[in-house]
Amino acid sequence: MKEKRPGLSRRERQIMDILYQRGRGSAAEVREGMEDAPSYSAVRAMLRVLEEKGHVAHQEEGLKYVYLPTVKRERAKRSALKHVLDTFFNDSPEQVVAALLDVSSARLKREELDRMAQMIEKAKKEGR
Repeated sequence: MKEKRPGLSRRERQIMDILYQRGRGSAAEVREGMEDAPSYSAVRAMLRVLEEKGHVAHQEEGLKYVYLPTVKRERAKRSALKHVLDTFFNDSPEQVVAALLDVSSARLKREELDRMAQMIEKAKKEGR
């Protein structure tokens, strides 16, 4: 059975983004990386909540706690994408691709489009 982790608030996602980018961080380091950061004690409280939810763990280093993500970034990306797919695109990958192409068409390079086409062909052959 898969472990169900509670969803994240906007600030919690912001903290997780910082921890994924840095690999680890103390409350002060996380706060430093936040735009429009709340108080230090608020960041510590959010890190404690993230730990209770199972998203981070801490290690003691001297007098401070250093927090690390407990979920691999790839797994977190898949989970976030599934949430976006379910919430905004009626569980339709086709709608996601259409939106991505609409938003990114001017920025996508020919090579990127070719690689995407190859991924689609591979998925067709594998019966996905």
